[in-house]
Amino acid sequence: MTQGNGTREGGVLADVSALGPGGHAVVVGGGLAGVTTALALADAGVRVTLLEGRPRLGGLAFSFQRGDLTVDNGQHVYLRCCTAYRWFLDRIGGAALAPVQNRLDVPVVDLARPEGNRLGRLRRDALPVPLHLGRSLAAYPHLSLAERASVGRAALALKGLDLADPALDTQDFGSWLTAHGQSARAVEALWDLVGVATLNAVAGDASLGLAAMVFKTGLLSDPGAADIGWARVPLGELHDRLARKALDSAGVRTEVRTRVTSVSVNENGGWSVQVPGETLEADAVVLAVPQREAYDLLPDGALDAPDDLLRIGTAPILNIHVVYDRKVLAAPFLTALGTPVQWVFDRTEASGLKEGQYLALSQSTAQNEIDEPVAALRERYLPELERLLPRTRGAEVKDFFVTRERTATFAPAPGVGRLRPGARTKAPGLYLAGAWTATGWPATMESAVRSGVGAAAAALGTPGRSRGLLPDFFEEAA
Repeated sequence: MTQGNGTREGGVLADVSALGPGGHAVVVGGGLAGVTTALALADAGVRVTLLEGRPRLGGLAFSFQRGDLTVDNGQHVYLRCCTAYRWFLDRIGGAALAPVQNRLDVPVVDLARPEGNRLGRLRRDALPVPLHLGRSLAAYPHLSLAERASVGRAALALKGLDLADPALDTQDFGSWLTAHGQSARAVEALWDLVGVATLNAVAGDASLGLAAMVFKTGLLSDPGAADIGWARVPLGELHDRLARKALDSAGVRTEVRTRVTSVSVNENGGWSVQVPGETLEADAVVLAVPQREAYDLLPDGALDAPDDLLRIGTAPILNIHVVYDRKVLAAPFLTALGTPVQWVFDRTEASGLKEGQYLALSQSTAQNEIDEPVAALRERYLPELERLLPRTRGAEVKDFFVTRERTATFAPAPGVGRLRPGARTKAPGLYLAGAWTATGWPATMESAVRSGVGAAAAALGTPGRSRGLLPDFFEEAA
């Protein structure tokens, strides 16, 4: 990148030309946002160095070994409408390892209902929106007939909201649902069933803007938009091994166990990135790290309101892992009502387990449990699994352990939209990426990948695609 004859404003340079082929970019952070940024820039002919402080890539979507078991730190899924993450899987050669359902089908078990009315399903038909969910909703046993009708009316009202309206960010989803005739039961058995898993917040704590985006895009845009995809291999196979292979093939220099200590403008108007024992000189820098880490690395004047980054709250996710001596769950996953258990996934094959079955419980909105001792969680959740899955009652628990992500996502609270910065900063050549930036999506893998493409586009000086070098989905979203 040619820095040109920039002038300094607020301690940083102003006016700079776009990063071009042959320029050097340093990407700080090796999560999905950072890996995406690095790949997009390298594909555009930029020389890229990717720096990650951990010993592996993948950010918060990673795997580790527990004896012979390969464990994901938490269950991650995506939807067919997640076009950015699907592009990412294609780009690293992993699409076949994380396929999408042929058609949305979610078993929902209600432990608070009589025995004969415990199982319901959320399915779609091959019909246009909104008829694709009509039969499923009409037969959904966990709501009364009146509640099902009111859900349909609320869905139509939601479909009419303008996602570009900033006023949506100031309201909470729960109040909107109440105003549109949704009972507490309807919120629990349908709206929160989806919203907690995608937003990591109950309706009353979630921004109407983000909730509307989730439901409009996932359930009300295209008949197949909400079909669920998940990795049939450990996440590390995708986000570390295959990602690193793709980076190597693209010519990216990737350094793990390398923590950046400072980022500053150098005497030539470029950037100096300090790591232990080395200073890297770059034409552009992308900070693809959590918001609080980005705050610590930002030079003075890079953002008008840098403290906004500290006002973006975080929310935890608790993951409970149980290995049984036999098969206790026939479905690949299910979700539950009337119990603390939220979503249960069969991870047996992906983990490499040879005998028995390995289940992973993904518990969002886990503020009250995230620091509880393993013994207390075991005492609570094993009986709940016995209630939920009758086959567990005679099974032996071979292993029980917990993984905790205390800052798994940003909190999608009302008002968070105005706090999320875009990819560009006021410092020319310095950009931001991460699921917490202004992608319009909640804190998902989709948001992370979109932020990486957005940061690359900003660095390349293109609002959308750059001569076919950036993915097609970005032009649609720009």
